[in-house]
Amino acid sequence: MSEFVGRWVAWLVLAAVLVSAINASVRKAFNTSSNAYLEIQWYLFAAVFLLAAGYTMLRQEHVKIDVISGRLSKRAQIWIDIFGLALFVLPLVVNVIRLSWPLVVNAYVNQEYSQNAGGLIRWPVFALLPLGFLLLGMQAISELIKRIAFLRGLIPDPVEKHKDPGLDVVLDVEQEGKR
Repeated sequence: MSEFVGRWVAWLVLAAVLVSAINASVRKAFNTSSNAYLEIQWYLFAAVFLLAAGYTMLRQEHVKIDVISGRLSKRAQIWIDIFGLALFVLPLVVNVIRLSWPLVVNAYVNQEYSQNAGGLIRWPVFALLPLGFLLLGMQAISELIKRIAFLRGLIPDPVEKHKDPGLDVVLDVEQEGKR
């Protein structure tokens, strides 16, 4: 699911760029603008940032500080990941969802709008927070399972970064062209 969501969310970056370009063009050409354009830009940014967190974890692209753990054995690194996921990431996910869900419900029930003139309805952007953390939590559970399976000798190293097969094809074609 993280792979699907991550690839889908990547298109939101293009949407944000297009909205931004259209907004700038309209503002320059017609000396007019709308707060809705500005708000949709940050809604899209929030969607990309929050919904792609699980995908980022899947791809092992999140920030890690390997100064100390890089000197440890692979098993010790995996144990650090297990403790980090179980003691920090998953409790954070549960608490953020628990605390943000009432805000989403309240904004939906009250049909809360932005205070800016021409602003957008708020509950969809509020809903991104628990949804993004739900996706992150699901991926964290998957990562936890993979690390336990690795320690049991059932799977290869789950921490190796994923390769994009599309990129491999491009690199293979470039290599063939150089021969």
